[in-house]
Amino acid sequence: MAQQSTGPARSAGVRTSSGPPNVPKPAITAIEVIALALSLVWLAAILLLFFGLDLGASIAATGAGGLGVVMILLAVFLPIALIWVAASVARTARIMREEAERLQEALTAMRETALRQSVSGGSVPPTVARKIDEIAETTRHTDSTLVTFASARAGAAATPPSEVKAALADPVAPRTRPDPQPSLGLDAPPEDLREPISVSEFIRAANFPETAEDKEGFRALRRALEDRNAGKLIRSAQDVLTLLSEDGIYMDDLMPDRAKPEAWRRFADGERGRSVAALGGIRDRSCLALSSARMKSDPIFRDTVHHFLRHFDRTFSAFAAHATDEEIIKLADTRSARAFMLLGRVTKTFE
Repeated sequence: MAQQSTGPARSAGVRTSSGPPNVPKPAITAIEVIALALSLVWLAAILLLFFGLDLGASIAATGAGGLGVVMILLAVFLPIALIWVAASVARTARIMREEAERLQEALTAMRETALRQSVSGGSVPPTVARKIDEIAETTRHTDSTLVTFASARAGAAATPPSEVKAALADPVAPRTRPDPQPSLGLDAPPEDLREPISVSEFIRAANFPETAEDKEGFRALRRALEDRNAGKLIRSAQDVLTLLSEDGIYMDDLMPDRAKPEAWRRFADGERGRSVAALGGIRDRSCLALSSARMKSDPIFRDTVHHFLRHFDRTFSAFAAHATDEEIIKLADTRSARAFMLLGRVTKTFE
């Protein structure tokens, strides 16, 4: 498959010890100001209770012992500690988000420089290519961590493992009364007798094999192609990725902004507009421009794209009906999902 030519190199790349540039510590922000204000308000309320309403004398009159003093201290200082813990978490999340944005800007600038050099006839220096891979890998891990942390579900542990849970089982399949005469299955289509494709196999197939030696990837791809519903999506995705590769557009080069699982679920429920606009997280101007121009000039490409978008929409709706947030995040990071985000933005699917 032509569209996977750059995938193995990027997946097998070893990161060196050099990381992203040191980020200077920001000055006092609104988070610290709000936390300080809440702490002062709480302390003022405590002072008012103890001295204004003479609560301290009342407590002394009751003869509270050492345990009572400890409980009073906890009641006074525990809310302040919780306020500053929340402020610390908010500050950390903001720093990680700003770092991801800086890395994305640096990646875009370096990629534009590399493109200009390649257009002018020069070759891209190895150090520049290696640095782009490092920044891309760091941004991917940072974004995935933020989205996973923000989308954790308390009941995720109760879901069945993705190795055995069917990926595209119909959640609203009608229940019929069991037939007293068991069927031998001789009249059923062959695909109906196979075991349904699991969630992990479906996600692996949607990303396509990494290398020619990726036996597990090819096994998952064969399983998906044998599935009646997943096979339509995989074939249409393969056609789209092949056509995009003709213009030098590879999904491994794209670094989309990660959308939260809630946005994907709203899209699966049929919502459109601002609530799902985050799904169009592809910011690469050259890829967007090339895809948009080809949509207007190439009718075969246009029909293939619409065919792929329809199948992805229909298949993802069945997948999201019983998938966990973590499984949706993994599917959103596949090559098929990135193609959907790119072409969905070009065709204004999310508007």
